[in-house]
Amino acid sequence: MSESVSPERTPFLRIESLTKKFGVFTALEDISLEIFDGEFVCFLGPSGCGKTTLLRAIAGLDIQTTGKVEQAGQDISALPPSERDFGIVFQSYALFPNMTVVKNIAYGLENRKTSKAAIRARVEELLELVGLPEQGEKFPAQLSGGQQQRIALARAIATSPGLLLLDEPLSALDAKVRARLRHEVKDLQRKLGITTVMVTHDQEEALTMADRIVVMNQGVIEQVGTPLEIYREPVTSFVADFIGTMNFLPGTISGTDTVRLGSLELACELGDLAQGADVTVAVRPEDIVLQGVTGSEENAWRSRIEAMEFLGSFVRADLVADETGSRVLRADVSVNLVRRENLKEGDSVPVMVPKERIRIYPGITDHE
Repeated sequence: MSESVSPERTPFLRIESLTKKFGVFTALEDISLEIFDGEFVCFLGPSGCGKTTLLRAIAGLDIQTTGKVEQAGQDISALPPSERDFGIVFQSYALFPNMTVVKNIAYGLENRKTSKAAIRARVEELLELVGLPEQGEKFPAQLSGGQQQRIALARAIATSPGLLLLDEPLSALDAKVRARLRHEVKDLQRKLGITTVMVTHDQEEALTMADRIVVMNQGVIEQVGTPLEIYREPVTSFVADFIGTMNFLPGTISGTDTVRLGSLELACELGDLAQGADVTVAVRPEDIVLQGVTGSEENAWRSRIEAMEFLGSFVRADLVADETGSRVLRADVSVNLVRRENLKEGDSVPVMVPKERIRIYPGITDHE
């Protein structure tokens, strides 16, 4: 498993051998994870992978069946939510509709019997922090979705909790507002230095916001790493498929550092896979090189451009070659290169894949 944090640091949040069952269904199985002070960590995975269940176990909203949760060195495994030190923001905002913005933000502080003057000062500070200083006397229904989510965030951090939990906080917003709020939430988290755990199924959200990503699938952790590690060095074919776009081709190990695709032999880094083993060969579309290729380089061959799809800043080309068994290989090519070389459907072009950009996974896996 890919870890990018120094082992000398003391974790702020430690999850140890955590399992959660609902009747006979196992939602989480033997999860262990360490999150460090001030980190922004994303739990990422498809619907039903267990990411929200794990967040709710940390919050005490769904107590684990077995295992332990520690926060700041204290075992909180059996504590009710009210005795845990966190603020939480839900997808649905969960603001009180009959209370003004000021009253919503002040709610947690009033429960703590904070003085009226201190509450007023804190609410003003938070409204300024989330960029809504003039909205205090409005009710939630008078605000846009993005403004409501900012208020929910202000309410969650009002009591200065040690941990901020975000459960798909941006998924109800439209794309433009979501993109803007991504940066705002990340900037706010950095400014406050608060340890933050966010659940999302949106890979772009995780890649742009997280210090580390925890990729989950069917109740287990597949990989933990920085966004770059997760994208560049996916340790399983599931992670490779879930994050970004990936070409998958069936192959066979043909030598100590070569893999065979159809009649094509490619140099690659194999690890300890045995010769003759069936494998899945994975290559990112942007790692397939067309520019400046002569055809004589290592891992070079000729392909026919079967189709071209314009995607704004680049063109995705479907490449087909007899040597690869006529399987489609998608390559992302800059618009400038397409113009300069006058590339078009039907052209035969030399292509090349650097050996260090090829990932090999044991067994033939079925990917669309």
